[in-house]
Amino acid sequence: MENEHTYSASSYRTPDGAPTDIVIFTITAQDRESGKKSLPLRELQLLLIERKIWPFQGVWALPGGFTQETETVAECAQRELKEETGISDVRIEYFNVYSAPGRDPRGWMISHAFLALVKEDLLRERKASIDAADVRLFPVSEAMNMKLAFDHHDIIRDALDKIREKMLTTTIAKEFLPEEFTIGELYQVIQTVVPAFEEKNFIRKVTSTQIRKGIIEEVRDEAGKLKSSNKYSQRAAQLYRFTDYEPQLSIYS
Repeated sequence: MENEHTYSASSYRTPDGAPTDIVIFTITAQDRESGKKSLPLRELQLLLIERKIWPFQGVWALPGGFTQETETVAECAQRELKEETGISDVRIEYFNVYSAPGRDPRGWMISHAFLALVKEDLLRERKASIDAADVRLFPVSEAMNMKLAFDHHDIIRDALDKIREKMLTTTIAKEFLPEEFTIGELYQVIQTVVPAFEEKNFIRKVTSTQIRKGIIEEVRDEAGKLKSSNKYSQRAAQLYRFTDYEPQLSIYS
């Protein structure tokens, strides 16, 4: 029987590395060419780096790298994000592990994947690291048709499924919106991530339905008067903001 005296690490095959991969999504906004006020054209995009070293030199890939013995995989993800793109202090979360045999030509690599939702303006100063020839945003639809390194198509596909699920079950839309927004902006952001989403009575349901009550609130000025904006419409629309309330969803209620 094995114990602290007989155990030897050499008795077991261990992975050749524990890298992290980070899927960074953003929503870009571009003003429409028509002279009329309207919501901008929004598109879901993700950040990729062009690899500068073997393997897959010259091929686009997700940012990431190897976990060091002195850090956790979560700390590695934050460090690699900063080193490869210049981005820091953003919320990232773990969502899956990838361990298929042969996924990496360097050996047995078990990769831990993280997801980040970043506002577009935070990515304007992005920069490539010494291990990357370039760093760029791509529309998700375009990225999925590109040649990518390793199994990054699978990782991106899973990450996309995850944010689509969370967009409809949590308040992650706030990560893509200004602090104060109109209902039209909120609806457009949801549809940008989940194109199939359609709700004709969206305004009523999101502001009055009991299960959603308290998620957002009307914005008021210092005098207590309701605030509105006509930035994207001829007629001023009421401004809202997310509260700190996170509804607990259940299939039984």
